[in-house]
Amino acid sequence: MSDDDKEKPAKTSAESTEEDPWAGAMEEQATAEADDPWAGAMEEQADKEAKAEAIDLEQFDVDGGQVKIIDPDLEIILDVPVSISMEVGSTSITIRNLLQLNQGSVIELDRLAGEPLDVLVNGTLIAHGEVVVINEKFGIRMTDVISPAERIKNLA
Repeated sequence: MSDDDKEKPAKTSAESTEEDPWAGAMEEQATAEADDPWAGAMEEQADKEAKAEAIDLEQFDVDGGQVKIIDPDLEIILDVPVSISMEVGSTSITIRNLLQLNQGSVIELDRLAGEPLDVLVNGTLIAHGEVVVINEKFGIRMTDVISPAERIKNLA
């Protein structure tokens, strides 16, 4: 039996690291991954994402590059509060003139008397109306409701 035919003894990790530095690095990485709690969490997250519920695409309609919801479930948003305000008019003044205002001062607005008020929902114009008094409280009667297309145009 020649020396070449003899089996070589198994190398220790220190000996294999000296000969092949990548082998040692790979062993360290495998040990670190086994002890890493984030690895398990990441695997769990990947499993959850794979099992995620698919969206029913039948409820959407693509029209001219825009996605429209065909049958929305409005129950989700019906109880969301919004702020409604009525704007009589507006103007711009300097801080100097603002500081000179006192009781009895008159500010000229950009609207004529008798013009309809703007009805704003969360700052977005949705309608025009006129002031009414009901049971000694102010109210507003809608005279013109802005179309959804016009509202979107005004947002830009």
